[in-house]
Amino acid sequence: MSVIAKIDESIEAVLEKFQIPGISLGIIHDGTIIHAKGYGYSNVEHLVPVKPETVFQSGSVGKQFTAMAIMMLVERGKLELDNTIHNYFMDAPIAWNNITIRHLLTHTSGMTDYPDHINLRVDYTEDEIYREIRKIPLKFQPGERWAYSNLGYVMLGILIRRITNQFYGDFLKENIFHPLEMTTARVINETDIIPNRASGYILVNGELKNQEWVSPTLNTMADGALYLTVYDMAKWNAGLNNNQLLKNRTSFDTIWTPVKLNNGSTYPYGFGWVLAEASNGMHIVEHRGAWQGFKSIILRILEEKITIVLFANLRETDIYELAILVLQIYNPELVPNPIYN
Repeated sequence: MSVIAKIDESIEAVLEKFQIPGISLGIIHDGTIIHAKGYGYSNVEHLVPVKPETVFQSGSVGKQFTAMAIMMLVERGKLELDNTIHNYFMDAPIAWNNITIRHLLTHTSGMTDYPDHINLRVDYTEDEIYREIRKIPLKFQPGERWAYSNLGYVMLGILIRRITNQFYGDFLKENIFHPLEMTTARVINETDIIPNRASGYILVNGELKNQEWVSPTLNTMADGALYLTVYDMAKWNAGLNNNQLLKNRTSFDTIWTPVKLNNGSTYPYGFGWVLAEASNGMHIVEHRGAWQGFKSIILRILEEKITIVLFANLRETDIYELAILVLQIYNPELVPNPIYN
């Protein structure tokens, strides 16, 4: 049996075992799509099959696009990574005095995730969500430690508008999606007619249910609210390999450098990317996403230029383990050493 046939067989088995409605897979090697395939259903009610053109929600995989937008603005001289955000938010709380843009990018700002008082079914404007974020106490002093913060990336999206006078999604379209010909990539919009859009699902007591509803504006924030296909991600991957979006190679080195904490130690996270090593010492950068009944991952082995992209439309999918399964079959020497799950 060929390697690709083994991968297909394994994914079909996972699909059945864990009640996953659908999965979309892309394997890219040195700029060539080795395998792009859909499994199962993108919509269970209408029995619509998944295909490589199926559009999934990104979840936090979208953070790397926000981070890229920030780095493009840095290269253009519009921002400085170590400037405090008070330079751009004059009305920011005093407690934010030492928060830098670098802190927001690396989840070391002390900001939290969405607290209970932010109602995910309320249509907040950017200004309104900013006012809500201002009320939330920091969990720790900036740079003291690492703690995942969706609100930090929401702040980066608001910052992009303040610097460019553009909604961050329009900035992505103009500066990333269009140049890379990512023709189906866009910010989530549940009112538009979008061909090949998948539905998201959750399991409740073992029974498949539709995803939870959240407000339309919260589905446009910069913490990970994109529609993507494996073909879009292949073009994104090619743009990263070819240094297509940034002028300086050092900018990519910055994106993929572990964040340094105040005590001098480091944490394996860069700008919208988790950092790891393969068992043979090669560098791996990856990120996962989870939102509204969707799971996603992009996993890249930099030296080998091998990339695994996976989307699933079930909240309970262990997308990281699925990516590792695919990688183990494709090239067992490149399995990551444990970092965090």
